[in-house]
Amino acid sequence: MSNNTKDSKDYSKYFDMSGAKVIREDEQGKIIRVNGRDIHIVSQPSYKDEKRRGKEEIQVHYETGIPDELKDLGRGKTYNITTYGCQMNEHDTEVIRGMLEAMGYTGTEDRNSADVILLNTCAIRENAEDKVFGELGHLKHLKLEKPSLILGVCGCMSQEESVVSRIMQKHAFVDLIFGTHNIHRLPHLLKDAYFSKEMVVEVWSKEGDIIENLPKKREGMKGWVNIMYGCDKFCTYCIVPYTRGKERSRRPQDVLAEIRDLARQGFQEITLLGQNVNAYGKDFEDLNYSFADLLADVHKIDIPRIRFTTSHPRDFDDPLIDVLAKRGNLVEHIHLPVQSGSTEVLKKMSRKYSREHYLELVRKIKQAIPDVVLTTDIIVGFPGETEAQFEETMSLVREVRYDSAYTFIYSPRAGTPAAEMEDNVPAEVKRARLARLNELLNEIGRERNEELRGRLVEVLVEGESKTNAEMLSGRTRTNKLVHFQGDVALTGQRVEVRITEPQTWVLKGELVHAPERANAG
Repeated sequence: MSNNTKDSKDYSKYFDMSGAKVIREDEQGKIIRVNGRDIHIVSQPSYKDEKRRGKEEIQVHYETGIPDELKDLGRGKTYNITTYGCQMNEHDTEVIRGMLEAMGYTGTEDRNSADVILLNTCAIRENAEDKVFGELGHLKHLKLEKPSLILGVCGCMSQEESVVSRIMQKHAFVDLIFGTHNIHRLPHLLKDAYFSKEMVVEVWSKEGDIIENLPKKREGMKGWVNIMYGCDKFCTYCIVPYTRGKERSRRPQDVLAEIRDLARQGFQEITLLGQNVNAYGKDFEDLNYSFADLLADVHKIDIPRIRFTTSHPRDFDDPLIDVLAKRGNLVEHIHLPVQSGSTEVLKKMSRKYSREHYLELVRKIKQAIPDVVLTTDIIVGFPGETEAQFEETMSLVREVRYDSAYTFIYSPRAGTPAAEMEDNVPAEVKRARLARLNELLNEIGRERNEELRGRLVEVLVEGESKTNAEMLSGRTRTNKLVHFQGDVALTGQRVEVRITEPQTWVLKGELVHAPERANAG
């Protein structure tokens, strides 16, 4: 497994590193001094290396746990983790929590008392990075007041060459930087950060192998299960193929064993995760086993609800639709990112499908699952997007009638092809288009919710409402949020609720003490 220990990257294109002084260099990497702080670079990210797709065989390693000599490293100490971004990051945090607690650490919400603070970051949009750097600024005073505090940055931002350069240059008080491919190395990295007193940087540009059996700390009645890592689509606006690497599918027996274990623990809902989840199995050379095959096997496991995210329209095939039409624990909600309704824009995005292909896919899905709820992602203001092309997106939204959508103004990401395109759509035009799009989506979402008035829906109770302690909240099979009155003891159970007041963002209803299972909602 390569970890790029001999990379001698020139950071001058991002920041002036002329003041950096190499102290020494050996088989463990190199020590440089930047602004008075020694930095131990074991390995560091490289856009050039991240763009390569090697043919090396991905190995599967079955970890036996935390090394004995590190099991007491955190005894009597506490940790705090802040997670940004997608469900994949949330799941990574579950793994990090599991490892830390296996080392003796205890979680805390109080940063002022924490001995380790980690920021698990997202790189998908520029404002996500801005939040992290702003947070680092707030944390600097804690580090000054408590020099023994270990402050670390991990996740997708850590895989970006420019980000690591910026942290080394501008935030030298950070103690630890590690990436998405070497999370399993955290116990060793913490030990190095504690005892060396240097900033430790270990980020692998080459995709990591698949590491099974790492401890995880999950909370609640819902669980995330990674079924694959990485993405090979290379959409021109997206940094994920560089931060998460090439597609690597977990072996079916390992995925199914994890889900069966969660079923035994009483989990009520599982979400299967992957950057391009329905490309699962395409990288198997010794096995003819697809995402549809996996879902068919998961369909037989006794967990009430199975979801998945995120799917790519290019890989959404007929066998997958056929399996989803069996329903049962496979819910009637599909998140199907379209990004744009214009074939010309989709081509510039390198989405590898056309408007017509997407609409035909939607037709097939609705034919097989008439009450399906579709949600999506849409980008407005992509470089060169014309008013006519934006109107094509609006017309597609009217035709598909999404229940909801995540909408974004295009944000260039360093290292992606789109960042080199002329961003010639004025900011005020982008904002106006986003407002028009959201207004349309809200209108359609309200109409779709109104169709549920008077209907019974199955709700998985999540607990007290965050906005009203006198109300319970939960989710339907189609992931709609429902508020209703009831006993908090119902948390974790599936109940029937009659929808009495549909709104744009939430459904209000009344609890019905009747059948154990309701109709799909």
